[in-house]
Amino acid sequence: MAVKKETEREVTFEIVERIGVVSVSPKGWKKELNIVRWNDKPPKYDLREWDEEHEKMGKGITFTEEEMKILKELVSGLEL
Repeated sequence: MAVKKETEREVTFEIVERIGVVSVSPKGWKKELNIVRWNDKPPKYDLREWDEEHEKMGKGITFTEEEMKILKELVSGLEL
């Protein structure tokens, strides 16, 4: 049985706008909401952890502008 191994491709990014820091871990990584362009595609809202130099990142989630509008409505309805 043959095993197919996927090769990692280079991921490029540009932080277009830094919106804000949500939290800071004890190791100094910051969970941030930013607008990021990934692999030369249109920019998206992006929520993930970054190291101090913004060279390494954790797993995150991206939102289109329309998804962000829906998320904003959902969150504004929460009783916190």
